[in-house]
Amino acid sequence: MSITISGGFTMTGGGFTLVAAPPAAATASWFAGGNQATGGGPVTTVSRVTYATDTDTATTRGPLDTRMGFFSAAGTFDDGWFGGGRGQSPGFLNSSIVQRITYATDSATASVRGPLTSSRYYLGASTDGTTYGWFGGGRTPSPVSTVDRVTYASDTATSSSRGPLSSARYSLAGTGNSTYGWFAAGRSAEEFATTTVDRITYATDTATATSRGPLSVGSRFIAAAGNVTNGWWVGGMDDSGTVFTTIQRITYATDTATATVRGPYFAEARALAGSGNDTFGYFGAGAPLASPSNSILGRITYANDTVVASQRGPLSAALYARASAAGVQ
Repeated sequence: MSITISGGFTMTGGGFTLVAAPPAAATASWFAGGNQATGGGPVTTVSRVTYATDTDTATTRGPLDTRMGFFSAAGTFDDGWFGGGRGQSPGFLNSSIVQRITYATDSATASVRGPLTSSRYYLGASTDGTTYGWFGGGRTPSPVSTVDRVTYASDTATSSSRGPLSSARYSLAGTGNSTYGWFAAGRSAEEFATTTVDRITYATDTATATSRGPLSVGSRFIAAAGNVTNGWWVGGMDDSGTVFTTIQRITYATDTATATVRGPYFAEARALAGSGNDTFGYFGAGAPLASPSNSILGRITYANDTVVASQRGPLSAALYARASAAGVQ
């Protein structure tokens, strides 16, 4: 006879085995790739931020398999999938590559998985947290509305094409919960920074994404992170070249309303990456207009998001145009 108590003991025969409870939330973020300053091109660097010690310098982990920047990431508690982007082999080339970081063995080189359906960069991504990741929008170099879905359990196959975004755009960012993914901001086919917010319903993802209430500020080169109830979009820049400290929050339950402006980011930030858990959002690196890249890490405390985001302590290298995913260390 066997009796299992979730997160507690498994009793078999005459003895028992302690079974560890599954994690309730992500404990770390992985910031991968990115571009060097002054046109140095993309790198394979991966930095891991451990939330419990987030004032320390992030630790360098095993590299990506392929140099990459201007890409995006989605994943589960166990693995992160980093897709698309712009690589360097030998010139700056659009990429359909998907690279997977297994968090439990993150000192190893990331493994290459089945590609996206097309090569593109400046795209966004969201995940349901368990089964699929959606990669939307981007530039080929023309802006596209393409949405690809990666099936995590069969990730060596080419991703499947799903229903498109409502409009073609790039330099957008996505986040979501287990039911929906929100893809917001970006630059349109007419080369204008947008306030557009699209929502993908995962259960009916072959339909065109639905337009929701707009962001309050149009932006491109923006980053996003969220929890089960809200998504936060950070930084970016407008068409005049002004770089923002703006943080905008979408409340999923009332997502037809205009996003609300929250307490600002502590520095101007564009081309940064975001991920987090149910409590915090971490936003890494970026490129203030006066400086081509940095290693700055910032944290939004969701429960107290009207105050200025706090600076944590830095990533392991000064880069911009990274991608980030969160999971369990």
